[in-house]
Amino acid sequence: LGLGIAAPHVTLAGLVGLMAVVGWMLPVGHTASRSAVIDALPARVFDAVSQVDEYPVWRTGVTAVEILPDDSRGRRFREDGSDGPIIFRIESSVSPSRFLTRIDDPEQPFGGTWTYDLAAEGGGTRLTITEDGEVYNPIFRFLARYVFSQTATMEQYLADVQKHVSAR
Repeated sequence: LGLGIAAPHVTLAGLVGLMAVVGWMLPVGHTASRSAVIDALPARVFDAVSQVDEYPVWRTGVTAVEILPDDSRGRRFREDGSDGPIIFRIESSVSPSRFLTRIDDPEQPFGGTWTYDLAAEGGGTRLTITEDGEVYNPIFRFLARYVFSQTATMEQYLADVQKHVSAR
C-alpha cells in the first residue's frame, strides 16, 4: 500500500525533472511574430497601440494601466491583467510607423520586447507585432515551447485592435 501512494509522487517528480532538463536545453530567447491588415489608416492604428492608458477599454484581459513616474529612461507603465501586474517601458515611439515596449520588471520569470511595426497597405494598415522574448525559468521555457502558444497573445491583440479601431 505504501508504494502505491508514493508512486504518483515519484512519477510527478520525474515528470517535473524531465521538464526542467529539457527546458535547460532550450534557448532562453525566442522570436515570434504575427501580422494582420487592420481596417484603418496608420495614424489611427498607431494611436490605439501607443495610448497605453486606454488598453483597459479595448484589450482582452487588461483590467488597469497605471502610468508610472518618469525615471528619465523612458515612459513606464504597469499593466494589470490575466498575467498579473507587469511593468513595461516604452523604448521607442515613432508615429505612425513603430512602437516598442520592453518588460521592465525584474520580478517576472520572463522578459523581452514587443515591437509594433505599422505600414500602409491598401486602404488600411499592416500591423506586425514581433516578440523578442526571454524565459528565464527552465520549466516555464518547456511549457512556453511545448504547451502554451507563443503567439496567442499577439493574435488576440491584433483582433482586439481591429475591433477597437473599427468601432470608432
